[in-house]
Amino acid sequence: MSSGGARLDERDRRIIEELMRNARVSYTELAKRLGISDVAVIKRVRRLEQQGVIKRYTIEVNPRSLGYRVVSYTGIDVEPEHLLEVAEELKKKPYVRRLSITSGDHDLMAVIWARDSEELRRIHEEISRLPGVKRVCPAIVLEELKDGDGV
Repeated sequence: MSSGGARLDERDRRIIEELMRNARVSYTELAKRLGISDVAVIKRVRRLEQQGVIKRYTIEVNPRSLGYRVVSYTGIDVEPEHLLEVAEELKKKPYVRRLSITSGDHDLMAVIWARDSEELRRIHEEISRLPGVKRVCPAIVLEELKDGDGV
């Protein structure tokens, strides 16, 4: 079911905010913070999952702690008739951590993790050789100023 038509009240929004901060928070703790029963929290969370508002539970890791010292937000310009096939190919690549079709300056935006600058250079060369790719435009992350916590 699509989240497009989901109606969210203030308690739903607070549950989502709390889960975005810490997906491991217990239903009992959520109930305490919202002033409702844990059964009510469970029902709301299940409904949010069924509606597609909550898509999955995951963790966020620091790429550097896993040996990836270089992160790049890479814009990729693609000939229109090759867009979907390039996107499908990039989705298969383990170094592509996020991939989006965009309406901005680039057709695709990819978040790429690399062990070092040389590996990143090789990755960008590999991407540039995909059929239909016109240009690869990397922006290296120097410092994260805000992460994705909260709504």
